[in-house]
Amino acid sequence: MSISLIGKSIGESATLKLNETAAILRAKGEPVIHLGGGEPKTTAPMDALVATSALLNSGEIRYTPADGIPALKKAIIRYTDEFYHRKVQPENVMASGGAKQAIMVALQAILNPQDEVIFPNPYWVSYPEMVKLCGAIPVPVSSEDGTFHPRMQDIEQVVTSYTKAVIINSPNNPSGRMYSEEFIAEIVQFCEKKGLYLIMDDIYHRLIFDGKQPISCYKYAKKTGENSKLIVINGVSKQYAMTGFRIGWAVANKKLIEVMANIQGHQTSGPSALLQHAAVAAINGVQSGVDSLRLTLENNRNIMMARLKSFEGVKCPKPDGTFYCFADFRAYEKNSTKLATMLVDKVRVVTVPGVEFGMEGFLRLSNCGSVKDIIEGVERMKWALDPNSPNELFIGDRKLVRDWM
Repeated sequence: MSISLIGKSIGESATLKLNETAAILRAKGEPVIHLGGGEPKTTAPMDALVATSALLNSGEIRYTPADGIPALKKAIIRYTDEFYHRKVQPENVMASGGAKQAIMVALQAILNPQDEVIFPNPYWVSYPEMVKLCGAIPVPVSSEDGTFHPRMQDIEQVVTSYTKAVIINSPNNPSGRMYSEEFIAEIVQFCEKKGLYLIMDDIYHRLIFDGKQPISCYKYAKKTGENSKLIVINGVSKQYAMTGFRIGWAVANKKLIEVMANIQGHQTSGPSALLQHAAVAAINGVQSGVDSLRLTLENNRNIMMARLKSFEGVKCPKPDGTFYCFADFRAYEKNSTKLATMLVDKVRVVTVPGVEFGMEGFLRLSNCGSVKDIIEGVERMKWALDPNSPNELFIGDRKLVRDWM
């Protein structure tokens, strides 16, 4: 069989694979605890469900414009004004089948083969593969001071004549780190000076803790017209717990949005009419669900952090937002894939290997499940890893005997 070079270079999504693994084990009746997932357990807003039901009952579910229905564009324009203090036009907005598609289409619109795209390490698992799908080169950048916060000097050192874009995800998946306002200001001004595209992946920007407030990149942009190379990505998946609805969007200059819409039109046509109406209702509806989710996630983070402190040698900087903790388990096992596999096999706890995010020896742990799952999941992990733990563990009626230490 003949496979393209790009096809050969792309690996499967580690997070989606783990979701599949967890689903298969659960279907077999296994007592799985999924600490690797990236979706809140709360239900979608009632406003969204009512809007979906109403349109479904009408039977009028038709094709939509490639860049989104007018009602969703209007809602995104209002959202951008409210949370970014930036007034944009319908021609500056494109709705898509999730924030992931918005990023992918943006990359396809701006990249040529051999172009380079820079993003801080650790990074979301899909960034390198999305860049490679365009025939371009991903350039992850680790902070020289060893923290999860990027520094401008580290980014400046890897910029070359091939650099086309920078991707910034704050708060960050997987670390939960929210980048400082000083850094956001610096990266916006640096990209403008160098003529680089700056993709702001803001999918978690309302899920931040400890009284912190979202930072608007537009505050520091001097080029705000059609010469702007700033691309802001967002969506309903995380803040509204609407992961399965697959609606995201991009805000950028009019010419770029036109090109992106043309690409998307040939790929998938416009996003589902049904799901766009749901997104409109969520964005325009009661917002108390977002605050409730944020408070729940903050409480869950505190519980997980307290439990992780019981591990001798495990280090985990306190997340500022998202629903992830990114913990250093190198004191127990330097190979994160081997460690994650062992935890699934031995105690049925699903985590995500840090190597998938660019940092070996770490595990990404999700705290968007129940408090019960967080507590029991971390307890199972500790039993599996701590040599001082009892030799036996009961999971329900099942007795586990530790025979691998």
